[in-house]
Amino acid sequence: MMTGTEHEYSLNGPGFSPLPESDRVLLEVSGSWDREVPLGDATIYKELQKTVLEFTPCRPSTRLSDLESSVQGGIQEFYRRFGGRYTLLGLGMHPTLTLDQTRVWDHDEGEYYTVYDRLFGIRQHGWLNIQALQVNLEYGSGARMVSLHNRIRSLIPFLIAISAASPFVEGKAPGPVDNRLLFYRENQARIPAICNGIVPEPIASVADYRERLEGLYAALRSRDAGILCEEWVASAGVIVRFSRPCVEIKVTDEQECVHSDMALCAFVRALLRTGNLPLEEDRKSLLEMAEQAISFGTAGLEDELNVLFRRAEQAATPEERHYLTLVKTRIDEGSLGQILLERFEDTGDLQGIMQDLSVCLKENRPYG
Repeated sequence: MMTGTEHEYSLNGPGFSPLPESDRVLLEVSGSWDREVPLGDATIYKELQKTVLEFTPCRPSTRLSDLESSVQGGIQEFYRRFGGRYTLLGLGMHPTLTLDQTRVWDHDEGEYYTVYDRLFGIRQHGWLNIQALQVNLEYGSGARMVSLHNRIRSLIPFLIAISAASPFVEGKAPGPVDNRLLFYRENQARIPAICNGIVPEPIASVADYRERLEGLYAALRSRDAGILCEEWVASAGVIVRFSRPCVEIKVTDEQECVHSDMALCAFVRALLRTGNLPLEEDRKSLLEMAEQAISFGTAGLEDELNVLFRRAEQAATPEERHYLTLVKTRIDEGSLGQILLERFEDTGDLQGIMQDLSVCLKENRPYG
């Protein structure tokens, strides 16, 4: 299955103080603030918040090892050039960032950000402190698009559970292991159809999805926000892209290293290859399970996750099976957010946690 991934990492100075200097990095690498800048074997992009850089593979691939090698090559090149000035950090949110420490991108596309700010107020964590792993899975036909969308929507609670990695907000641990999604699902609440509670309704056809987009666009136009009427404005846990024919998963937290991200990709791809998955379709039930996963990660969902894991293992390719080992560890021992929260409760040492996580990213080594 042709796959593309997007990985978002924070830029940090000493003591993991977030630095809003993504424009400086892009300018130094390419001489301009181009949207796409080659770096080593990867491509880097700007994000809304200047404390974050996005890394993507140089091209999509059917092989997860190719994607992993490409992104990790970009990270290695970043450290070769900037290792004395910056440290990269994964997770779904920066653990200590306060909103006064970051800045909105201020070089181009400001017209979009101005409208977003007018509608929703973007100076909040759901906008300026958010790091997601986004997975793009190619579809070859309308029927395949519908199938991928509907199956992934039913997997959303379980993807949240095993990927939850944002237990810290402004240096504190408020309780949930996936605070990113708590902020994310509310950041555009004035127009509920944009995020749709993270779990969208199933779709019956390509025309059905396009009709929903048109309804969303109508809501934006009624608020003098027609500039946002693009397919990317949809922000549910899974959306459809027509400009690049793929279904995009947006629900997963960024992990601690690229290998861990690829493990999540392997889990999804193997499950989508499996016939007759025992998946819940009722939206109310899916939302309830998603709420549980946001709060507790895998806790309480182990039985369902183990059933899915066995099905994934049976359908996996040899390469995917190599990555699935980490997924089983997360099911058995808890998501990264759960593990970090336990360590923080035991030690209170958030600086030590961030230091260890930064090494995991640099060395491409799963935590623990």
